[in-house]
Amino acid sequence: MPDSLFTDLLRDTEQLRWDPTDKVRQRGRRRTRRTRIAALAGVVAMAVVVTGAVALAGGRGGAPTPILPATGSPTPTPAPSATPNPQASPAPSTTPVAPPSSPPSTSGRPPTGSTNPAIPAAAMLRLSDLPAGFTMTEGDVDGDWSLESVSIYCRDAPSWTSRGALTQRTVSFDSPTDSVIQRVVRYSGGNAARAMDGVRAAFTDCVPHRESSSLSVLADGLGAGDESLLVGSDIEGVRSRWLVVRQGDLVAQVTLDMDTTPAEARQRARPVAQRLCAGTDAC
Repeated sequence: MPDSLFTDLLRDTEQLRWDPTDKVRQRGRRRTRRTRIAALAGVVAMAVVVTGAVALAGGRGGAPTPILPATGSPTPTPAPSATPNPQASPAPSTTPVAPPSSPPSTSGRPPTGSTNPAIPAAAMLRLSDLPAGFTMTEGDVDGDWSLESVSIYCRDAPSWTSRGALTQRTVSFDSPTDSVIQRVVRYSGGNAARAMDGVRAAFTDCVPHRESSSLSVLADGLGAGDESLLVGSDIEGVRSRWLVVRQGDLVAQVTLDMDTTPAEARQRARPVAQRLCAGTDAC
């Protein structure tokens, strides 16, 4: 008698229709290919997730977390001692120590050749030095008003005022009918005296481009400061006057009225020289 399991299997499969062998093999190959593609997609997705996590961690934390050695433990940092070492820092002396520098000037003025070339405001002209009706403005003044501006009218004019110049300060005064401009320059070494010689040479030896122009020294030695000059120019009918005063390493140039005489320039030079004493120890 046939085995009952075999009989049941024969009964269940007796009416089944089996596919051809090649069709079964083709179906199996398709199933295998789908399985491989699904596995490969899973690997790619995992790589994307891991890469994103690494990039995110790098963006948040910057450098990766350091890896500690496999053996041993980090050595703890010893806590600072609560008891100070009496030899570590000596007690401050009760006697102040003067910095190593040259003896200070008793007048409080910067000495000639000082490492601080700043020109104090006290070295400049003030409103009290001028007639009533003027107002004062500090700062650079635009325009062709300075001694340097007229040198362009000379052939082969030397550039004398910038040699050895350390710093400068400018102040201007205005009234309804007149204006006065002062510039003070501090020079290094003996360049202040050389600048005065340069002014003399420029206004004495100037060969103007046109015969209608001229530069000249109108007065030398006005009795103010170490040196003082009155110089003038006549550029095609336009006259200008300057007062030039040296006190130590400071040289001041002041614009004057075009009709200023040597006697008037002498009076104007005195307050200029006195004010310069506030910026040099040459007085």
